[in-house]
Amino acid sequence: MSTLREKITFILTALAYLLFHLRLGPDVGTVVSGTVYQMLLTAPYALGFTYIVAVVFRRLTDKGWLPWDRLFRIFFTVGILFAFFFALYEYAGQGKPLEDRVLQSDSSAARFFEDVLRRVR
Repeated sequence: MSTLREKITFILTALAYLLFHLRLGPDVGTVVSGTVYQMLLTAPYALGFTYIVAVVFRRLTDKGWLPWDRLFRIFFTVGILFAFFFALYEYAGQGKPLEDRVLQSDSSAARFFEDVLRRVR
């Protein structure tokens, strides 16, 4: 990290990592605890994938380990990806229940499946 551009992009990557792990709540304590929980939840996955990528780069180049800033960039990038998919999974269940939704399509197949789902419940 010798140039100003590298330092700025490193800081922006770290901020994006924090932003993707941010979990909102009614007060500051909930936001902090939710964010820390999310970071601790994705950290093992990000560390494991970072290690695998670092080993692959080490074997391909026959040089030593990557510099620490590159390892952190890989960690942040993998962490961003995992945080994104965990957030998709977490927020997907917060939609309206199926019985409250109004179907846009009025086809017979849509009515059939709606009827089947009501019978199952």
